[in-house]
Amino acid sequence: MATDEKKIALHDEKIEAINDTAGNHIDLEAEKKLLRKLDIRVLPPLFVLFLLAFLDRTNIGNAKIQGLTKDLKMAGADYNIALFVFFIPYILFEVPSNIILKKVAPSTWLSSIMLLWGICTMGQGLVNNFEGLVALRVLVGFFEAGLFPGCFYLISMYYKRHELQWRFTLFFSASIIAGGFGGLFAFALAKMNGIGGYAGWRWIFLIEGILTVVLGAVSKFWIPDWPETAKFLTENERTLLIARLSADTGSATMNHLDKRAARRIFSDVKIYLGTIMYFGIVNTGYAGSFFIPTIIKELGYTSSAAQVRSIPIFVVATVTALCASWLSDRLRHRFWFCISGLVAASVGYILLLCGSTLSGGVKYFALFLIVPGGYITQPIVLVWVSNLMSGHYKRSVSSAMQVGLGNIGGIVASNVFFESESKDARYPTGYGVSLGMLWICGAASVALFFYVKRENGKRERGERDHRLEEDDRDNLGDDHPLFKFTT
Repeated sequence: MATDEKKIALHDEKIEAINDTAGNHIDLEAEKKLLRKLDIRVLPPLFVLFLLAFLDRTNIGNAKIQGLTKDLKMAGADYNIALFVFFIPYILFEVPSNIILKKVAPSTWLSSIMLLWGICTMGQGLVNNFEGLVALRVLVGFFEAGLFPGCFYLISMYYKRHELQWRFTLFFSASIIAGGFGGLFAFALAKMNGIGGYAGWRWIFLIEGILTVVLGAVSKFWIPDWPETAKFLTENERTLLIARLSADTGSATMNHLDKRAARRIFSDVKIYLGTIMYFGIVNTGYAGSFFIPTIIKELGYTSSAAQVRSIPIFVVATVTALCASWLSDRLRHRFWFCISGLVAASVGYILLLCGSTLSGGVKYFALFLIVPGGYITQPIVLVWVSNLMSGHYKRSVSSAMQVGLGNIGGIVASNVFFESESKDARYPTGYGVSLGMLWICGAASVALFFYVKRENGKRERGERDHRLEEDDRDNLGDDHPLFKFTT
C-alpha cells in the first residue's frame, strides 16, 4: 500500500513538468495506440464485475416468479423489505469504500469484495426463511457498496473528459445486459428445478453466486490498478497517459485532502444537484430490473414466457444507451441527452397509468420506452457530474456521494410497487411515483445546466481569478478559474 502511494506521489510531482510539453509533443499515433490498449485492458474486467454484481443484486426478481416467496412463506410487504434492506448498507458504505480505494490497489479491493458478495449470493440459495434472506441481502449490499463507485472512479482516471461517456456507458451497459441476460439465464436455471432436491429459484442464486466467487478469485490478476502503478503500461505509455490527462484538466488538481479541500468538496452545489439527478433516475433502473418480469407476467404470460419477453426490452435499451453516449461525446454535450431520455421514459409511464383503457400489447410497448429512456439518462447523469470534477480526491468523494446517496432512489423503487395493485399490471402508485421521480431528475438537470453555464461565464470574464491568490491555489480542483465546465 505504502509503495503504491509513493509511486503516485512521484508521478504527481511530474505532472507540472509534463503539462508544459503535453500540447506540443504528444504523438497522435501513439495516443491512438494507447487508447486501444486502455479499452482492452481497463473496460473488459470492470464490465464483467459489474455484470455479475447486477445479476446478483437483481436476480431476486427472477427468483420471485419461480417460487421464492411461496417457499419462504413471504406475504404482504415481505418482498419489498427484502429488496430495500440491500440499499441501507449499500448507501452508507460507498463513500468510505472509495476513500479506502484511494489507498489500496484497486485490483486487491475490488476482487476481495467481489469474492465476499459472491459467497453471500450463494447463501441466498440455501436460506429456509424470510429472516435469513433479509440478513444475506444486507451483506450483499455491504460488500457490493464499493464496486460501482470504485469502477466509475477508476475508469475516470484513465480517460479525458470527452472520451469518458462512451467508455463509461460501455461499462454501464453491463447492468442493462444483466436485465435481459438475467431473464434468459434464470429461464435456463429454473429448468434445474428438483436437481439435488433444490427448487429452481435456489439454483438461480447458487449458480450465479458460484460464478461470482470464481471470477472474484481470478479478477485480482485482471483488474487494472491506478495509471501511476498499472503494470500493463510501459513507462512511455504511462508518461503519455499522464500527459494527456494533465492537459485535459490543466492546473485544476486536488491531490491533497486537507480541511480547505474538504470544505471545497462538501460545499459544492454541483455534487448535490448530481445526487438529486441520480436519485430521480435510478428509481427507474431498479424498478425495471426488480419488477419487469412480474409486470409482464401480470399481463397474462407464464413465468418462463415473462422472462423471455423481458430480453428484447433490455437489448433495445443497450443499443439506445450506447448510441446516445457516442453522440454525447462527439458533441461534447450532456444536458439535452438527459432530457431526451426523461421524455421517452415519461411517455411510457403515462401509457401505463392509462392501463385500464389499453391492451396488453400497448403496455408491453410502454416498457420499450421506460427502460431505454431511463438507461439513456442514467449513465449520462453520472459522467456529466464526473466531467465537472477535477482532482483525485474530489472525483473519489463526488462519485461515491452521487451513487451512494442517489441510491436512496432504489429504496423508493423497492417500496412503491404493491402486490395489492398488481391486477393486470396496473401498479398506479409505482408508475406515478416513478414518473414524478423522473422529473425530480429533470428539475435538477435544468438547475445544473444553468449553474455551470453561469459559472463558465464568470470564469471567462475573470471573476474567479482571485482564487489564484489563495494559499491553496495548487489544490483548487475544479474551482480553478481556468477549468471549463461541460454542459
